[in-house]
Amino acid sequence: MKRFRDNETFSNVVQPSREEVLGNSLKLKGNWRKEFFKNENPLVLELGCGKGEYSVNLAEAYPEVNFLGIDIKGARFWRGAKIALEKGLDNVGFLRTQIELVDHIFEENEVDEIWITFPDPQIKYKRTKHRLTNQDFLQKYRKILKPNGVVHLKTDSEFMHGYTLGLLHGLEEEIEYAHHDVYGSQGAPEAVTNIKTFYEQQYLEIGKKITYIRFKFR
Repeated sequence: MKRFRDNETFSNVVQPSREEVLGNSLKLKGNWRKEFFKNENPLVLELGCGKGEYSVNLAEAYPEVNFLGIDIKGARFWRGAKIALEKGLDNVGFLRTQIELVDHIFEENEVDEIWITFPDPQIKYKRTKHRLTNQDFLQKYRKILKPNGVVHLKTDSEFMHGYTLGLLHGLEEEIEYAHHDVYGSQGAPEAVTNIKTFYEQQYLEIGKKITYIRFKFR
């Protein structure tokens, strides 16, 4: 409860109601750079940001880019929001909402890149609709991304990696990079290999492979 109260006071946290989002009354829609970040730098989303580790680390590594971590569980990203404020990082924020609402929160062509980091693979068939790289979600991402906007998927799930690759091939999207063991490959982007979350480090210590895909929509 303390974390929820803290989030209400944090200047880098936005918590719109579902009614506000679906009613198209969110004033930040189409104005995230100007109104929230106070600049015109590129806008990058992290979907399912958890504790916000990746968003905060990306913001530190790329101060000329705006990062927005999105998760429905505010008690989780509280930590990232708090750390960002303590470090004085003004290029990272957090949004508490359902990811399926992203096309109601951002205007068409408003977003430069999307990161999906260690999402729940939703392996059971009845959970397919919640899988963050299913066809419905991909259409939402296509809508809000700028032309040539990039999507990154980093996961420890071979299932999620294979499912997404198969879907992208079937849709004939442009896969720029894909590897089932990103730390054992060559040419992986620094933003993928230089940043490790707490749980990712634990996976690596027990020998679990981390997979990565970078793709664009045609």
